[in-house]
Amino acid sequence: MLPFFTNPYPDELVYSAIARYHFYSGNIDYKDTLEEVFQSRSVIPSVEIGSHFSVLAQQLAPNYSLESLLSKHTIYPYYAPFLSTNHKKEILEDVLGDGKGLYTRLGMVAGSVCKKDGLYYCPECATNDIKQYGEPYIHREHQLQGIVYCAHHELKLKKYPIDFSKSSRIEYIRFDIKLMNLSTVQEVEPKEFITIQDALARLSYQMLQLPLHHYCRESINLKYRALLRERNLITASNRIRQHELCNAFQSKFPKGFLEKYESAIVENDEFNWLKVITRKLKRHVHPFRHLLMLYFLEQDLESFLQIEADTGPFGNGPWPCLNKAASHYKEFMIQEVNVTRDFKSKSPIGTFECSCGFGYARKGPDRLPEDMYHIGHIKAFGDVWKVKLHQLANEDTYSTRTLAQMLGVDSKTVKKYLSSQIKVEGLSENAIPSKLLIYRKQLLKGRRQYPSYSRTKIRKCFPKEYMYLYRHDKDWLFGQLPIIQEKKSNQAIVDWASRDREYRSKVEMLYKELIGLDKPVRITISIIGKRLGILSNLEKHLDKLPKTKKLLSEIVESTQQFQIRRCSKIIDQMLIRQEPVVLWKVQRIGGVKSHHFHQIRQYLEEYLRIKREVEDYEQTTG
Repeated sequence: MLPFFTNPYPDELVYSAIARYHFYSGNIDYKDTLEEVFQSRSVIPSVEIGSHFSVLAQQLAPNYSLESLLSKHTIYPYYAPFLSTNHKKEILEDVLGDGKGLYTRLGMVAGSVCKKDGLYYCPECATNDIKQYGEPYIHREHQLQGIVYCAHHELKLKKYPIDFSKSSRIEYIRFDIKLMNLSTVQEVEPKEFITIQDALARLSYQMLQLPLHHYCRESINLKYRALLRERNLITASNRIRQHELCNAFQSKFPKGFLEKYESAIVENDEFNWLKVITRKLKRHVHPFRHLLMLYFLEQDLESFLQIEADTGPFGNGPWPCLNKAASHYKEFMIQEVNVTRDFKSKSPIGTFECSCGFGYARKGPDRLPEDMYHIGHIKAFGDVWKVKLHQLANEDTYSTRTLAQMLGVDSKTVKKYLSSQIKVEGLSENAIPSKLLIYRKQLLKGRRQYPSYSRTKIRKCFPKEYMYLYRHDKDWLFGQLPIIQEKKSNQAIVDWASRDREYRSKVEMLYKELIGLDKPVRITISIIGKRLGILSNLEKHLDKLPKTKKLLSEIVESTQQFQIRRCSKIIDQMLIRQEPVVLWKVQRIGGVKSHHFHQIRQYLEEYLRIKREVEDYEQTTG
């Protein structure tokens, strides 16, 4: 344990505190300082975070722990919320040890943005430090990549005039007042640029104050999705509208801003950083770009962290059954929701179906907890609701309007279902309306009394009972009536062989016509059958048409075959126009989704290679 140490000032980097320790200890050789602090002469100083923290924490105990050093005196909290849980564990191991994989895991090696080539300071902060502590020191918030303004004074940061590249690798640089320019005179910059950078600086400072382990990339992604859903940038199928998002995002920033801060977006790039940041991908996105995302979403860190994680347009199940006729009304009985898209508004539509047979739908997304008790449209009432309706109606104490209010529908619906049949299978006798039981008994008595009567005669003898049962219990009624004697009909004999030859000829001609269309269509049995008016025979009697069946098997296309043909046609057109053939452009014109295009890419590359070989051959022989 060290006999004394220069305790870090607020927001001071560990690097800066050790630089001050070296100065006040009177050490000449930096290796002596390394040995005293880290018990090793081979440690390489690191400005942003550092390594060998297990030894450092022991040397500074009990005043400092690994957690306090990392969270209060390194830039690690700038990166931590956007790392996966596994990455965080690996980084802690790096920091405790030699730190060899640290900056690679943080993405600072391959994914740096506006990388700083020295130490930076705010002249106003430095002036205040001198007044309060008698010396300036290195603030961690001023060393963050992409941040060029002070979060507290709206001043542009200044570079300390010592070049790292000309210093020893083991040298610790301490701010010297004599070398610092404490003037607050600013460079002239576009006002809108300054406004945005000032907001980003404040966001970055807020991030440095976050607890290290409370947030991770997965939870941040779900919060992004919740905010994007509010802006109608997520489809009913839970996909992000990337084109609309890209346009909205770019319009939020003044021209040239994203390019200046190395965050321009190439929309056609499947892995541009805006797409990566909104998807569940393992790729790292720099914290500065997360700040840009927060600025676009108009969030400060406090409001953002209070956002509930996205659980889809209707939240997590289960959902309540809203069948007023059921004993479990408003209880959470529904386990699944089927989400579709409204054709006009493109809003998500949720369909909820309960085991009691009641089904309803509503437009989303749900914004308030009480939204889950709203019905937009009843899709099915179910047997429980229908039986309850008839039971209440048989009591003869409620008007149609009262029944409608009790069961949550309008009067027309009550009238409609009072005139419809009831499904009584599986119900106890007490649950079946009394009038229905009486009419059943009367009809059975009539069948026993007149066993030879036909259906028509029974209907004439028991008109009232017959019509009531027909409307409310048709299945039972038809089960008790005499069997209808089917009339024999003389069906015409079909010459299938002649029809097969005719169909084959027509299909062959239509196929040539479809293949020659400028705008390709997929060759399917359905489209051939509909255009020739023979779809029914192709669906039901294709086995009787062997020649037609054989031709169809040769010409009908799978989705992938059609995609290949469509893209090949696009390649042909590009070659005819002597345009450069770029496959991503072929994909866009052909309207093929990326995962499907990946499957057909090799076929198209081979097709393009053969076409070019043929071209080259014709040119050399011509």
